[in-house]
Amino acid sequence: MLIEGGAGEWETVIGLEVHAQITAQAKLFSGAATRFGAEPNTQVSPVDAAFPGMLPVINRHCVEQAVKTGLGLDAEINLVSVFDRKNYFYPDLPAGYQISQYSQPIVGRGRVVLDMPDGSTREIGITRLHLEQDAGKSLHDQHPSHTYVDLNRAGVGLMEIVSEPDLRSAEEAGLYLRKLRSILRYLGTCDGNMEEGSLRCDANVSVRRPGHPYGTRCEIKNLNSVRYVMQAIDYEARRQIELIEEGGSVIQQTRLFDVERGITRTMRSKEEAHDYRYFPDPDLLPLVLDAGWVEELRARLPELPDAKKARFISILGLPPEDAGVLVAEKATAMYFEEAAAGRPDAKAAANWVTGDLFAALNRLGISIEQSPVSPAQLGALIDLIADGTISGRLAKDVFNEMVATGADPGAIVEQKGLRQLTDQTRIAATIDTVLAREADKVADYRAGREKLYGFFVGQIMRATQGKANPAIVNEILKKKLAP
Repeated sequence: MLIEGGAGEWETVIGLEVHAQITAQAKLFSGAATRFGAEPNTQVSPVDAAFPGMLPVINRHCVEQAVKTGLGLDAEINLVSVFDRKNYFYPDLPAGYQISQYSQPIVGRGRVVLDMPDGSTREIGITRLHLEQDAGKSLHDQHPSHTYVDLNRAGVGLMEIVSEPDLRSAEEAGLYLRKLRSILRYLGTCDGNMEEGSLRCDANVSVRRPGHPYGTRCEIKNLNSVRYVMQAIDYEARRQIELIEEGGSVIQQTRLFDVERGITRTMRSKEEAHDYRYFPDPDLLPLVLDAGWVEELRARLPELPDAKKARFISILGLPPEDAGVLVAEKATAMYFEEAAAGRPDAKAAANWVTGDLFAALNRLGISIEQSPVSPAQLGALIDLIADGTISGRLAKDVFNEMVATGADPGAIVEQKGLRQLTDQTRIAATIDTVLAREADKVADYRAGREKLYGFFVGQIMRATQGKANPAIVNEILKKKLAP
């Protein structure tokens, strides 16, 4: 997407570095726990605190999670990788270095396929995925003049997933982040919870004239929501365009996004690799993977969003738009599949999930995992419509009662007497009563005012408290209104 500046069009070039916290019970190089929200400094081993003489020991589960993620990104798995020391000083980094990977990461080139709003797809390249340990957390709001340090997060395993500079707008960046988060959740390798900091993003942004070489980039650090990532990219691109058009030049630097003001501001000059003085960690041997073990992990991968979407379209007959919405989150896809299981009309289940259920969850401010209506209950409601027990309109009332009480739909129908009226004799008698009462409108209808047909249907449904079978009503009403 091109941006119109004061002196012509500009193109934004974006690459994202996503730090995904590995779903694991222990840290990358120690046995300390990783539970979120624990009291400060209660989940810290001597290794995490960098006590003298303490040696790191690799967590096999974290390695497995990284390999699974690489496979899920259709990426190269490097059977030999090396851990390096990335040297820098910060109060919440006790050792004065971070154990990371640089020249030989565990995962090489891969890809993420984006479903664009116009129905097309865009492939975004993955440069690498490497393993590293997280730093601790500095707390600046606990004391008026002191900074406190919490080392609970120090040593937690991270996967840094680096994209190619293939993104061209804030909107594409948002699509990429959501798709990547979805893949991670399907794999179970990261919970993707940006609010808790288990998924964080750094955005590299530059601008150029279309077709020209890349411009100078600035990195925006520690963005913790998709919305903030998009806002920061939009602002930074326009800042750089305005700067260049006024005769200035972009300086490579690291910037922060000010959420309150919606702007980026300078943090420090941008470091290069040599600033960190990378060298292989002498306490860790090269990580060597068995090719057979990698293939075993590949064979055990779950069905991922793209494959699930394709199946929903080809096997269940869903429109691409519905399938895309349903597979975006693993929990939603699981709910839908259980609700639709064994039922001939998967589209009906999709409509209920993406329509009434989503609306109710949004109104209640809860996730689908917390839904008061279970997938089995929703499936049972769909069955009641399919077998003619209740009409589609009555089903709305039953569903609202299910949301409010958690009761089964069959019990609600019996308790409230909502079973659909299918007795043709009774329906015909009701229609006769309505038409006799509205004789003048019947004459108008037969004279050409065909829009009155809906009025008659409404009156009949009101007279039967919405219980009359709509198909039977229409069949009998059309015959009785005929001249």
